[in-house]
Amino acid sequence: MVLSTVSQSGRPSSRVVLLKEISDKGIVFFTNKNSRKGLEISLNPNVSVVFFWGELERQVRMEGYITEISEQANDDYFYTRPRISQAGAVVSPQSQAISDRSQLDDAMQEWLVDESKFITRPAHWGGYEIVVDRVEFWQGRPGRVHDRIVFIKNENDSNEGNSRESWIIQRLAP
Repeated sequence: MVLSTVSQSGRPSSRVVLLKEISDKGIVFFTNKNSRKGLEISLNPNVSVVFFWGELERQVRMEGYITEISEQANDDYFYTRPRISQAGAVVSPQSQAISDRSQLDDAMQEWLVDESKFITRPAHWGGYEIVVDRVEFWQGRPGRVHDRIVFIKNENDSNEGNSRESWIIQRLAP
């Protein structure tokens, strides 16, 4: 999915991340929290994501805010990852300038040579949950008269005690 964040100066930034889980509240992904995206999230937890299937002329856009998942959930997922992915999380100062590629390759080699060496999840690596409050479905149609349906979480929901949230559903002009 393409995740978009906003810098402190208001400049948007987008990149592809791996959707790892669909939760009751939204969607989960994992990353280096010291990366550009992590720093932007710490300043402004409002984000958007988009999924696009060109061949099907379909798109799903979601908006919401970020919450961090638990340290236990971070560990649970980190230790299921392949060793090479664990090592990558340790050696990469994601989004930081480095002198050359060999810096990363040498550090990776150190972790991969001795498989008996335990790789501890770095404190800066973990998951975020996007609590989704807006979802838009788009379907391409002839003549650019596309279908657009938006679901907006009802902030004035009076269903106290009801675990199901209500959503306002609207059709939008293309």
